[in-house]
Amino acid sequence: MIVIRNARILGGEPRDILIANGLISEIGAGLGGETVIEAEGLIALPGLVDLHTHLREPGREDAETVETGTRAAAMGGFTAVHAMANTSPVADTAGVVEQVWRRGQEAGHCDVHPVGAVTSGLEGKHLAELGAMADSQARVRVFSDDGKCVSDAVLMRRALEYVKAFDGVVAQHAQEPRLTEGAQLNEGEVSGRLGLTGWPAVAEEAIIARDCLLAAHVGSRLHVCHVSTAGSVEIIRWAKSKGWNVTAEVTPHHLLLTDGCAEASPVGPYNPIYKVNPPLRTQEDVTALREALADGTIDCVATDHAPHPVEDKETEWAAAAMGMIGLETALSVVQEAMVETGLLDWAGVADRMSFRPARIGRLSGQGLPLEVGAPANITLYDPAVRTPVDPTAMVSRSRNTPYQGLTLPGRVVATFLRGRPTVLDGKLV
Repeated sequence: MIVIRNARILGGEPRDILIANGLISEIGAGLGGETVIEAEGLIALPGLVDLHTHLREPGREDAETVETGTRAAAMGGFTAVHAMANTSPVADTAGVVEQVWRRGQEAGHCDVHPVGAVTSGLEGKHLAELGAMADSQARVRVFSDDGKCVSDAVLMRRALEYVKAFDGVVAQHAQEPRLTEGAQLNEGEVSGRLGLTGWPAVAEEAIIARDCLLAAHVGSRLHVCHVSTAGSVEIIRWAKSKGWNVTAEVTPHHLLLTDGCAEASPVGPYNPIYKVNPPLRTQEDVTALREALADGTIDCVATDHAPHPVEDKETEWAAAAMGMIGLETALSVVQEAMVETGLLDWAGVADRMSFRPARIGRLSGQGLPLEVGAPANITLYDPAVRTPVDPTAMVSRSRNTPYQGLTLPGRVVATFLRGRPTVLDGKLV
């Protein structure tokens, strides 16, 4: 038995948490156990759940593996992640999703739930084996061609209709391809000054509007990946006001960074560390995204952890890969953007980073309140410390963090997966 002593559950008064047989067996004061973990000043959160993680395996093990990616997840306080389908081979069959699922079980650092591709090979021509993936051992419930948009409206309608049979959800990467050909940076003043091809907000917003209408038409579930514009927020807010089954996520980097980073980075303009899909937007968009996360229009935070090897990022802007890592810094960025600005309290953080993503992904045993009888998926977090972000200290195989040199608040001290510590005293177990 493990007793966590004097932890502040969701930021409340200090309580002891007794863990036995993988469950929370008692919450109170003065509890005893075989192992005592002192948690004075620490906040206890339910284990975090990420709806949007790129683990790169199979095919790009030079960037990340299930082993290294789930180690990074545990260090960030996550006990479950959804592994996106744009691997090589693509996760578009039962065989591939089961391979990823098994690798997650073998690694054991957090639960890995594969996301199935919507279309075969992410080619946008034919539906993938949605039913077979849903019936597989991986029990896939989230389907996405992330990295590419399901731009064909008929194909998107068919996918939405198909997943209704097993209460699945289609997670759309909203990017109208014809409007973003050659796009490099958010279309605006910064892209104009830098001479980079603009990526208009309407390219995201048009797809979201179309898909909200399709989801309502067929009565299915739609999830919008990495929302990045104020206009997208208004469309999602409108869809929810209609009672349509639409959910949405925002990344930590879209809550904190702007397109101005590409112009005024510490190492000068055109730093490809800030090249990401969708692109960083304006301060007005950041403000709208924060407010939407606070009021529930945007349901959850998802990292879009996108690791790349050094040679794919440390090159000229046009040739650089798009994406940023984010598992190990997500909670700190949310504290900076949402808690310290008074937009969310710690109960709100638990809702947006654990409860809601688990519900959207239809997970059982994750994203549950810290109460007696619940699985002991627990994150202990110290909100008081502030430390500079050091990429060399990260456990991800990749180092493409946009926060290098920034001082962010907070540190994950411990993570428990069904009562078993995966991180203690800020170190992997």
